[in-house]
Amino acid sequence: MSTTSEDALPMPKVEVHETPAHSIGGGLALLLGLIGTLLGIGMTITGIALSTRDHPAVGIPLIVVGALVFLGSIFAMSGLNMVAPGEARVVQFFGRYTGTIRDDGLRFVNPLTTRQKISTRVRNHETAILKVNDAYGNPIELAAVVVWQVEDTAQATFSVDDYVEFVSTQTETAVRHIAIEYPYDAHDDNELSLRANAEEITDKLAAELTLRVQAAGVHIIEARFTHLAYAPEIAAAMLQRQQAGAVVAARQQIVDGAVGMVESALARLTEQDLVELDEERKAAMVSNLMVVLCGDRAPQPVINTGSLYQ
Repeated sequence: MSTTSEDALPMPKVEVHETPAHSIGGGLALLLGLIGTLLGIGMTITGIALSTRDHPAVGIPLIVVGALVFLGSIFAMSGLNMVAPGEARVVQFFGRYTGTIRDDGLRFVNPLTTRQKISTRVRNHETAILKVNDAYGNPIELAAVVVWQVEDTAQATFSVDDYVEFVSTQTETAVRHIAIEYPYDAHDDNELSLRANAEEITDKLAAELTLRVQAAGVHIIEARFTHLAYAPEIAAAMLQRQQAGAVVAARQQIVDGAVGMVESALARLTEQDLVELDEERKAAMVSNLMVVLCGDRAPQPVINTGSLYQ
């Protein structure tokens, strides 16, 4: 069995994609804001001084203008944003998405907009140890770690409720789905198994995860199993089965080697004409050699002191 893109659940259509937000360098904006703040404070102080000197016609308007300049400068500086490397700012203007700031440093945007910080750094998510049944119905335990990164900040912000939780949930779902699609150990050599074909299975896990989280604008970099074992209730029985299989495979290899050695011995004896053996003696020799070569204990030799046929 295999997991293909057709097997994955259909994801919702994405309604918004990331676009660059209109922003300018914040250095000049900060300088102008500080100048405006100081100017507003100076005008206000001057207006108060003139009002106390019996010049209210000049002082009061100057106080009003100074206060407006001060408040306007403070409000304008609220459009400044400090963007660190590996971060972005999702900008909205009265609820409408207007773009994303990815340039690091001090940036200035419309003060009337709201900016939401979102991390674009590479992250790890490790699942808990999950207990599921494999393709043969055997209970197994497995866990995986997924390396991922936000690729489209607009989708991560607006297409899902919480993109971190979304990745976590979809990762667990994909791991469970992969586990039930493949056996822990395959009975057929041509069949993929979780233990013997970990690289191929994790590639399929990454491909399925990519389909599942694409609506959230997330890029899956890598997926790997960190834990894979039979469940404790059947671990002992499966260990005996694996040991028995290993013994059978070893015996098969021993028998194949012994047959080749016997065949080689008979061929060399016949070729060099060292001794002439009839069919019965050849059968006895083959039997003795197979016992010696395939036995699990050291043989006890019996020396024949008579003739070959006694």
